[in-house]
Amino acid sequence: MITQQELEDARARARQALADAGIVLTQAESAAIEVADFGLGELETTGLEVVTYVNTSRCCAKELVLFPGQTCPEHRHPPVGGEPGKEETFRCRAGQVFLYVAGAPVAKPRAKPPMWREAFYTVWHEIVLGPGEQYTIPPDTLHWFQGGPEGAVVSEFSTTSRDESDIFTDPEIQRATVVAGS
Repeated sequence: MITQQELEDARARARQALADAGIVLTQAESAAIEVADFGLGELETTGLEVVTYVNTSRCCAKELVLFPGQTCPEHRHPPVGGEPGKEETFRCRAGQVFLYVAGAPVAKPRAKPPMWREAFYTVWHEIVLGPGEQYTIPPDTLHWFQGGPEGAVVSEFSTTSRDESDIFTDPEIQRATVVAGS
């Protein structure tokens, strides 16, 4: 759970990060920036700010903002209704993002998950994306990612997004953000 003030502060920081990356939002998009704390109330360490441009039955386009060291926790996009699950391509626009997927683990990972939740981060094959670099994550693939020292702005292009169906490794994760007093 986050407070209304934390929500507004995170939206303002996300707006600034997007503007600094040269990404222009409409007033409606700016007002609707999603702030995901994943139900943990640890937004600075575990969270994500999202602008969704389009999400149809065939495709989705979003901007993801990660503050410095902010982590989107390990999860996967499982098959839903006969579909194979979301395939997504991350293209870094600004900063650096450390992305982890299944595969040979890196000896010295650049990202560090929140120490009190380390047990819920199990994939350690590291992909480091800087501006202009991209990576495609296949459907139903465990992954997690973290903003670098300056944070990151990442464009996500994917098949249909069904965030409510995502499966997180950490059983305490709740995808829907709850704002205190709302």
